[in-house]
Amino acid sequence: MAISLTIAPGLGESQRAILDALKRRGEATTAGLAAELGLNAETVRDHLRALGAHGLVRRAGSVRGGRGRPELVHGLTPAAEALFPRREGEALRQLVAYLRENGHERLLERFFERLVGERREEALARVAPLAGRERLEEVARILTELGFMAEVEGAVDGPRLRLCHCPLRELVDETAIPCRAEIGFVAELLGETLARVSYIPAGDPSCSYREAAA
Repeated sequence: MAISLTIAPGLGESQRAILDALKRRGEATTAGLAAELGLNAETVRDHLRALGAHGLVRRAGSVRGGRGRPELVHGLTPAAEALFPRREGEALRQLVAYLRENGHERLLERFFERLVGERREEALARVAPLAGRERLEEVARILTELGFMAEVEGAVDGPRLRLCHCPLRELVDETAIPCRAEIGFVAELLGETLARVSYIPAGDPSCSYREAAA
């Protein structure tokens, strides 16, 4: 049986096969999984406990199959679902490309302005009482919550804000609009004019910013 999981770090082949079988079947009992995969029922039970501890498998109910206690039914958690192939990023990139090709770039700009606007009030309230390094650290926390894996590092020219991950990478390959919205949002939170020092789409390991020279 081909395994459909894209990424399953730390999982063995049998555990990946169990996840794949649950994805195909929706839900299954221990006995059902053992029969389908050709594994010992106790082995499957051990794997299910381990997968449950990793937050990948949940108990979905029980069924009575004759005499004895009801059998537990197992299913995937949302965390496990995320391990299987997804194409939202590519579909969004194609959507952005389509809008730009048809003269709707301003519509994209308004969309990202709205996206930032939905976060602005709460984020500004969090940083308003802060200043200096403390404010910079709080901005990094806010951006990390948004998926940017942000951190503050020291440099000769002053502290820098590094964004180690781009959660909109597929879109950025198509348009710089998300990047402009990002730097504008960060500058607003810090209350400073920023200069970009490094840029992931240019091949750098992170997007990093420092205060622009006066």
